[in-house]
Amino acid sequence: MTATWLRRGALGLAFVLASGGPASAQTDTAFDAYMTTLRQQALADGVSARTADAVFPTLTLNQRVIDLDRGQPGAATVSAIPAFAPYRAQHVDAARIARGRQNYQAQRYRLERIERTTGVPESIMVAIWGHETNYGSYTGDFDLLRSLASLAYEGRRRALFAGEFIAGLKMMDRGVSRSQLKGSWAGATGNPQFLPSVYLRVARDGDGDGRADIWNSPADTLASIGNYFVDAGWRAGQPWGLAVGVPAGFDRSQVRNRLVSPRCPRVFERHSGWRTIAEWRALGLVPQGRAWPADSVLATLLEPDGAGSTAYLLTSNYRVILDYNCSNFYALSVGLLADAVER
Repeated sequence: MTATWLRRGALGLAFVLASGGPASAQTDTAFDAYMTTLRQQALADGVSARTADAVFPTLTLNQRVIDLDRGQPGAATVSAIPAFAPYRAQHVDAARIARGRQNYQAQRYRLERIERTTGVPESIMVAIWGHETNYGSYTGDFDLLRSLASLAYEGRRRALFAGEFIAGLKMMDRGVSRSQLKGSWAGATGNPQFLPSVYLRVARDGDGDGRADIWNSPADTLASIGNYFVDAGWRAGQPWGLAVGVPAGFDRSQVRNRLVSPRCPRVFERHSGWRTIAEWRALGLVPQGRAWPADSVLATLLEPDGAGSTAYLLTSNYRVILDYNCSNFYALSVGLLADAVER
């Protein structure tokens, strides 16, 4: 009798959960309660009541974005680093290079002006655009505010996502429509895939119409990417880096990096210590495909596929690309795509 009762109880609970009964109602109630708190925070941070009144009644929990976020590798996860060559083949492929060259030529009159103003090379701006959204061909179709509200409610990274949600409301206060706020599940939007806080900080009007439309305007997209790099510390006149050959028998212990970066330590621990180009030349490194930069330029050595494969000397401007996405594979691919686009 007890066993029969337990089975019936289990079946009843399963039915309730599947049918969106009490358990789902409790989740909805908790979400609604948190939205009340988040609305208060938004208003206190300067969001208009008009925008808050338009958005908050429309918000519902999106469990899918929570599941996607939970599926991301944790920061403490330690796994073997794969080879760079397959990643490069996928992200610096012939089709992406060809489309990059087409956009590069089509936008030259805008790119030249932006480079004069910012010092950021035209090809770097195009490469970011190509790497982030394949020149605008896919920018994401998640409801940005619903996604960010759901991730803030989940709580694992509440401060981050609540802040980005409020920044999204401020974008609406600046005139961006709710329908325009589409993007990735994690809150990145537009051709350059800016988070809302990044949009507020660096988005620029590149075509003079009074709006920073990073969704539809190539001029605004490129001007905003250029301004992002200025904001992150790009040094005009320096390359991002260059491919080099390392001599056989090279003693890597003499250039080992002995510092621990507080940011993205697994990325930076793969780099050597800083040396001038003159010092790297004296150590026997040989450039591949381009001339040496000035002897005084500082660079680190990265061998993404180990000794015997192509290595790269990387300047401080490479660190600026890492500011966009802290991944050696990403930053290398952006630099290599830029080089290929401008050839």
